[in-house]
Amino acid sequence: MPKPPPITNRVKELREQCGGLSQAALAEAIGVTRQTVIAIEQGRYSPSLESAFRISRVFGVGVEEVFGWKEDQRRAPSKKK
Repeated sequence: MPKPPPITNRVKELREQCGGLSQAALAEAIGVTRQTVIAIEQGRYSPSLESAFRISRVFGVGVEEVFGWKEDQRRAPSKKK
């Protein structure tokens, strides 16, 4: 099974805060399938940069308020001095 992408998101949370916007309605608004929205919410798929901007615009927030980066501890730079 492939490792999930290191991208986190608040898409489901924001949909629910937006009056219960459905996955299908969000998919239509950003030009993808409902299955793609499901995969994004579950962290199985990272959207294109264009889709990420479209999602953030639907919710009226910045991209970094929707998406985050989960640091890979094995690759994190050493904090030693």
